[in-house]
Order: sequence, then structure tokens, then C-alpha cells
Amino acid sequence: MRRRLITTLGLAAIGMPAILFGGIFYFLLMGTFLIGAAWEYVNLFRAVKFEPNMYITVGGVTFTIIARMFFPSFAMPVFAATILIALAYHLITYERGRDQAALDFAITLAGFTYIGWIGSYLLDLRTLPNGGWWMMLVMCCVWLGDSGAYSIGRAYGKHKMAPRLSPKKSWEGYAASVFTGMIGGMFFVYAFTTYGNLTGQIEIWQGAILGLILGALPPFGDLGESMIKRQSGIKDSSDIIPGHGGFFDRVDSWLWGAVIGYYFLIWFII
Repeated sequence: MRRRLITTLGLAAIGMPAILFGGIFYFLLMGTFLIGAAWEYVNLFRAVKFEPNMYITVGGVTFTIIARMFFPSFAMPVFAATILIALAYHLITYERGRDQAALDFAITLAGFTYIGWIGSYLLDLRTLPNGGWWMMLVMCCVWLGDSGAYSIGRAYGKHKMAPRLSPKKSWEGYAASVFTGMIGGMFFVYAFTTYGNLTGQIEIWQGAILGLILGALPPFGDLGESMIKRQSGIKDSSDIIPGHGGFFDRVDSWLWGAVIGYYFLIWFII
């Protein structure tokens, strides 16, 4: 727990300024996490003898996030081209004797779609007007919900939520995630409208709804990654982040939080 807390504080010390100031520093930080997650994703499947292509998966994520950040009009062509390149490559591997090439293609496609395209909402969210504050609001709700689930679930969890996917997760922890996410949404809306740049742009009750959603849905991103790890027989995607595992272990709930937060804000708030 202490190791996890120290690492969390270190990540916050790096991440908060990057979120608030944005620009290339923010892009490089998010890019490091997403590209690292793609690399770990491929290795998880390789551990059970699948063969998604590392270069296409990681390259697809890299070029997708670059296009979404700096050349948005080219983002869809880049994404489409990556799909075609992936299919062409796995057609060749099948012809060369790889009978599971169709499954390998599906895994490659899922990797750069989920981590690259969905992950790019971490960039889109930051590029909104006052994006630093919106990003802080969304991610703080996700982080607070995750922390509530971990702390309460560890102390009081008795009813298993998904014993096959994640034996340590409980319904008590999930309820704590929803509750702390909602309370966090209210608190951070109050703080950011009082002391930040969101004055008059969002109401506390809207923050409560946003926080509730961000406490309820991003845990499924965590479970999704757990599904991949269970199939691979590996506990953590890597050990690069002390107390937290790997990049994929960190961004699993961020991916859900970013896309959900982005559309909630542009549909109902901004």
C-alpha cells in the first residue's frame, strides 16, 4: 500500500502540471502511457502463443495519437490505412503457414483500436476549451472512484463481483467506486468553479451525475484488462510502475473515463 501511494504521488506530481499546461509535454506523457500499453498488450497475447504484430500495433497507436493530436483531418485515413496494412500482413503470415493468422489479425486490430483510437480521447478531452480543467475533473473522478474501490473493497469486500476475471474485486468496492466518484464530482465541480476556470460552466448536480457515471463505468475497463491478463496467465502487464504494474494496468480505466467524460461534456455541458 505504501509503495502504491508513493508511486501515485509521484505520478500526480508529473501528471497534474502536464494536464494543466497541456501542449507537447502532455502529449508526450499520454503518448508514453498509450504506446507502453500497446507494447504490453502485444506481449500479453504472445505469452499464450498468439502473434499480433508488434510493429503494426504499436505503430498504429503511435500514428493514430499523432494524427488525432496534430493532424485531426488525417486521423481517420491513418486509422483506416493501419487496418488494411494489418490485414495484408496477416494474410501473408497465413500463406506462410500461420493457421491462427485470422485471430492474430483480430488481436492486432483490437489493440490499436482500443488503445490508439479510444486512447486518443485522452488528447481530445484536453483540447476542449478549458481542457485542462475538464481533464482534471474527469480524471479526478476516475482516480477517486478507483481509490475508493481499492480501499473499501480491500477492507470490507465480501461479495465477489467477478471471481473469474478479478477475484479481489467486490460489490462493496464497486459501490464505493460509484459513491466516491459521485462525491468527487460534486466536490471538484465546486472547487473548479470557485477557484478554477470553470465558473458558470457546470453545476454541482451535473458534477454529481458525471462523477456517478465515472465511478460506475470505468471499472469495466479494469475488468477488460483483467480478462486479457487471465487469458495470458500473467498478473500484471509489466512491473515498470512500482505498486501499479504496467502502463496498461494504469490506463485501463483512463480509456473509459476519457471517452465517457468527453462525450458527456460536449453533449450536455459545453
